[in-house]
Amino acid sequence: MNDDIDPALVAILEQLWRAKQETPGRAWSLAKLAKQSGLPMSGLRRHLTALADAGLVDVQLSEEGAGSAALTAGGVTLCEAVFGGEQ
Repeated sequence: MNDDIDPALVAILEQLWRAKQETPGRAWSLAKLAKQSGLPMSGLRRHLTALADAGLVDVQLSEEGAGSAALTAGGVTLCEAVFGGEQ
C-alpha cells in the first residue's frame, strides 16, 4: 500500500479482510477487531468512522457501546486488489 496511508487503517482493513476469509457473511466484534489489529478501542472507532465514511466498512453499534464491523462491497473490492494474493 501507499506509504502515505495510516498503518492503523491498513491493519484494520487487513483484519476485516481476514475476517471475511475466515467467517464469510459474519461481522467481527469491535473488541475482537481491536485485539487483532492491536489498536485501542478509541483509535479503532475513530478509524472505523473514516472507513465507513469512505464506504469501505459497515459498522453496527448497540446502545450499550458494543458493536461489529464488516467490509462493504467497495471494501471487499479494495481488499481483493491490495491483499488478494496474501490470503
